[in-house]
Amino acid sequence: MSLSMRYAVGGVALAIILNLLLRSFVKVGGIFATLLIAAATAALLALAFRLIQRRVPEAGERWRIVILYGGLLGLLYLGLLAMMTLQDTPSPMGVLLFLVHYLCYPVMAALLLPKRILANGR
Repeated sequence: MSLSMRYAVGGVALAIILNLLLRSFVKVGGIFATLLIAAATAALLALAFRLIQRRVPEAGERWRIVILYGGLLGLLYLGLLAMMTLQDTPSPMGVLLFLVHYLCYPVMAALLLPKRILANGR
C-alpha cells in the first residue's frame, strides 16, 4: 500500500471513529458536528504525517492524500445514500445537504494539510 493510501485509509478510519464518538456519546449532530469532525480529522492527519515522516507532504503527496481520502469517503457516503434511498427516497434538498456534509471532509483536508511554500521546506 502506498504512503498516500495509508494516510487516506487512516483518515477515513479516524473520521468514522470521531463520528461515532461525537454523534453517539456526546450527542452532537448537524453541520456543526460534521465541520468539527472534518477539521479534527484533517488536523490529526496533518499532525500524524508531520510526526511520522518528519516533514510536510510534498505537493503531489498532499493532493494524492486528499483525493484518495475524499474518494474513499465518497464511496462510503454513496453506500449510505443507497441505504437511505432503499428506506425512503430522499428529497433533492436532502441529497444536497448530504453532499455538503460529505464535501466538508475533503475540503478541510485540502485546507489543513500543510503546503510546502518554498523548495527548502519553509
